[in-house]
Amino acid sequence: MESLVILFLFAITLHNLEEALWLPAWSNYASKFHKPVGKGEFHFAVMFITSLAYLSTFFYLFFPNSIMAKYILIGFLGSMIINAIFPHLLATIILKRYSPGLLTGILLNIPINSLILYQFFQSNELTFRELFLSILIVGGVLLSLIPVLFKIGTSVTKQFY
Repeated sequence: MESLVILFLFAITLHNLEEALWLPAWSNYASKFHKPVGKGEFHFAVMFITSLAYLSTFFYLFFPNSIMAKYILIGFLGSMIINAIFPHLLATIILKRYSPGLLTGILLNIPINSLILYQFFQSNELTFRELFLSILIVGGVLLSLIPVLFKIGTSVTKQFY
């Protein structure tokens, strides 16, 4: 399980790198759904979220018996699967323009995270109720953090961008 969990870090890092490189410019095309996001604010937010993924993974690896560590990791895994579909796949279909993050979301996040979740189910360490609640809570926290991180990122990075 440990090596699979490390693959999650590989997948989320590449996914967030793809977003960091191309999403700020792409967001100008998606302005009918949300306001465009600047490089500085987005880079700050994506680095923060990626750091949270690393922290949750290391917390799980160092404290494998911690129920909280397991549920946070599971919530992250599920949230990233959903993220590949909503908004990336949905935005690509609606806007008829590739949404940065779709490729890594579909080719990395969905299969790797699904495999890890499958292993949790196979070892009887996870129920669908626990999965649903973990995704709901972790996904909700991550979604609520994004506007706050954009705001902080705007002020923190204005001298660099």
